[in-house]
Amino acid sequence: MNRTLLVLALALAIPAAYAHDEKDDNGDISRVNGSITAEAGHRYGDLDTVNGSIKVHEGASADDVETVNGSVTLEDDAQVNSAETVNGSVRAGERVKVARLVETVNGSIRFGFNSRVGGDVETVNGDITIKQTEVDGQVRTVSGDIIIGARSLVRGGMLVEKQHGISFGRPRVPRIVIGPNAVVNGSLRFERKVELFVHSSAKIGTVTGATARPYTDTLPPRDSD
Repeated sequence: MNRTLLVLALALAIPAAYAHDEKDDNGDISRVNGSITAEAGHRYGDLDTVNGSIKVHEGASADDVETVNGSVTLEDDAQVNSAETVNGSVRAGERVKVARLVETVNGSIRFGFNSRVGGDVETVNGDITIKQTEVDGQVRTVSGDIIIGARSLVRGGMLVEKQHGISFGRPRVPRIVIGPNAVVNGSLRFERKVELFVHSSAKIGTVTGATARPYTDTLPPRDSD
């Protein structure tokens, strides 16, 4: 996670009385406790909170959208520079545009049809699903599943990182699915065991650390181990 989110986390120690929760001259809204809503069709600056969710309504735009404990929702046709959370999911509708990265630690990421992300899409403990979406950067996770939906384009490759720390019980095996007519350029690198399924019509780059299993109509059940 970037330095901004770490600074936000430290704000937990600051009394709420010192937080400002109104739109300032730059269009920014910042809170310690409470959710933030960007109204439909309006333009905002940075939106950040520590304990609360952020919702950018249909057609609204904002700069960096960041929370620590809460989800981020980007409705249809929303536009933001970045979307980040630590403990929460990122949900994007259709035709959503994110200029840079989308990132979470404990939560899933989902993008609807005809959306675009200008940077990386990253989570640690959560699934990633994109539907007919373009990602200019890399799609990256540690323990989550990844679904690259039909006719999606990922230009920066894919990475499933090795899990660090203590793990109790049998580790979960991430399932990676690349759908019909999807394209993943660059390298697909897997530092841990995964199930990798690639549709017969999809195109992918060089695969390291896994064996691609082709499919056409129906995915097989998960491996038992």
